[in-house]
Amino acid sequence: MTHSEDTAKKSSAILLLLTMTLLSVFPLDVLLPSFPALAKHFRTTTADISLSISLFAVGISLSQLLIGPLSDVIGRKGLLLAGMAVSIVGATGYILTTEYAWFLFFRMLQAIGCGCFVLSQALVQDLFEGKERDRLRILMVTASGVFISVSPLLGSVLQQALDWPGSFFLFIALAVVVFLKACFMLEDQRPAVTSAQNIFHAYRRVCGNASFLGYWLIAAIAFTCHFSFIVVSPLIFMDQLRMSPYAFSLTLLLYGAAYIIGGIAARVLSSRITPNTQIIVGLGLIFFSGVVMLLISSRLGLSILTVLVPMIICTAGTTIARPIATSKAMDVFADNAGTSASAGNTLVFIFGGLTSALINLSGIDLQTTLALAFLLLSAVALGLNTLINRRPSCRSELARDGRQR
Repeated sequence: MTHSEDTAKKSSAILLLLTMTLLSVFPLDVLLPSFPALAKHFRTTTADISLSISLFAVGISLSQLLIGPLSDVIGRKGLLLAGMAVSIVGATGYILTTEYAWFLFFRMLQAIGCGCFVLSQALVQDLFEGKERDRLRILMVTASGVFISVSPLLGSVLQQALDWPGSFFLFIALAVVVFLKACFMLEDQRPAVTSAQNIFHAYRRVCGNASFLGYWLIAAIAFTCHFSFIVVSPLIFMDQLRMSPYAFSLTLLLYGAAYIIGGIAARVLSSRITPNTQIIVGLGLIFFSGVVMLLISSRLGLSILTVLVPMIICTAGTTIARPIATSKAMDVFADNAGTSASAGNTLVFIFGGLTSALINLSGIDLQTTLALAFLLLSAVALGLNTLINRRPSCRSELARDGRQR
């Protein structure tokens, strides 16, 4: 393969992975502005429509737990194509049905299909190497944050232009693009594993490794700090600061800019410092954001700036620390990339969901709770990183990374 052909193949793979990243956040955030219209269409309440978010989360979690290990045995391509087909059927079912029970069924069906997006991390592991792999993960985390920030505004535009089916039409169109691109771009081959393993054995193998769990937990903590803000932001901006949904959507665009800043910083740092130092820098920024939030909120009270300024710092830290922690975790079991991605992403989802729920349900002021959570979580992650790197095997890996640089 010539250099130009290799470059074109990698560019095509990056485009596929970024589209998968978009679709992984699209079914949740873009639908939020359409909740009232959906409730009216299905003759139910917005609380019942909100239940579909929980069902979607459950469905995608259960699905990815099976898809990851299976992909280590039968390959990525077939499972990705099957998952996209199922998700398209689920999204199409929404548009055609008028019954709430069927709406929940098709929502779960779409979630099961979307479980295939866990393969994005496995595909990064398969198709890229070394620093190229780390840079791509930085790009994917950055893109994910931007997509999350833009999705509510896009949902508002689609709701006004095409009513509630608009979000599903766009999802179907993007899913078809991913299906066709995967069909023609990915090779139909199995990962290089020595033998087929049952799912339980595969999970027991990866979850029994302290470094694997430690790095994924660091990635989960970095994600949780961002995710907790997303969960409580409607309560802070719309309930407490009395912003309109449209103004709230525009505010989140500023939050998305923090992902771009963090992504640029992460790319620069990745070529100048060791992975371990990069993790420390990112977690240090998250800790600093908690300090800033406590100080300026105590002096200036609750406002858009006293929330967004520390959140921009926190998000930059998340974008710097999370991709490299993910890469370090995935490198532990490179021959079981599907299982590793499934186990890690499930840990990230569970940790983020439970922590954000605790913050949301706490009786303390939300801004103070967020700040304290950032301080506590980042301190725990820094401690974990120290413990991991005290292990002899990790010290030898760090020395090797230093020589390679």
